[in-house]
Amino acid sequence: MESTQATRGFPPVFVDAVWLRANLDSVVAVDVRWYLDGSSGRTEYDGGHIPGAVFVDLDAWLSGDTGPRGLNPLPDPAVFAQGMSALGIGDDSTVVAYDDAGGVIAARLVWMLRALGKRAALLDGGIAAWPGPLEKNPARTFPATFTAADWPEERLVQAEDLDRWHGAIVDARNTDRFDGSLQLPTDPQAGHIPGAVNVPCRENLDQHGRLRPIPEVREAFARAGIRDGSTVVSYCGSGITACHNLLTLEHAGLGRGRLYAGGWSEYAADPQRTAER
Repeated sequence: MESTQATRGFPPVFVDAVWLRANLDSVVAVDVRWYLDGSSGRTEYDGGHIPGAVFVDLDAWLSGDTGPRGLNPLPDPAVFAQGMSALGIGDDSTVVAYDDAGGVIAARLVWMLRALGKRAALLDGGIAAWPGPLEKNPARTFPATFTAADWPEERLVQAEDLDRWHGAIVDARNTDRFDGSLQLPTDPQAGHIPGAVNVPCRENLDQHGRLRPIPEVREAFARAGIRDGSTVVSYCGSGITACHNLLTLEHAGLGRGRLYAGGWSEYAADPQRTAER
């Protein structure tokens, strides 16, 4: 089942390693390894990456500064454009992004690009799915022209909109964080946004880190009350892994949904907002 964008000549939301290998010379492969504990994604990239892949620093180019809008708000459009241009990603480039977490991190870049109408896909299975040797030398990059554009309002929801949101609010975090039995140091409160349902994005994947078949994905969303025609907002801790649920929804033919980029890190930081458990 293809997304609307795919039917207009865009790549599908997810591509496999066979597809990437066959198209490696005509796409920009991007390594988006990033870790919540602060470990260096760049170090992992230098230790071995898909041939020709460039490394993107999520904190520098895919996130704004930590502050009132959460830990990883969307960056200023000019900053994002600067980062993409420096990596050799232009307005007409096709990007395939990957990580070592089944795509739940790299989904941020893919969602950002697709939200702006750019050609981008997520590598199903991430770097572990790559069938050939890895390389250690950094890829050569040639600056490209990526035009800055505002983040489309129709793809986003702000914290102040959630109280009057009439659709589904989907929390992509693991169940223990959703139900409040685990509170990470980065969580201002334990629990979740009142009325939200839990579809942990990592459960979109099988034991090999590959996306589950569409019927299984649709069933998981249906258990949370999300079916054809549902209006969905996706959030997580800070707007990173929530993007994986949005891409999975699109892949499964359930619509594109909207991102609450501030996530729990913004919402729960306001003491006047009450957490639900």
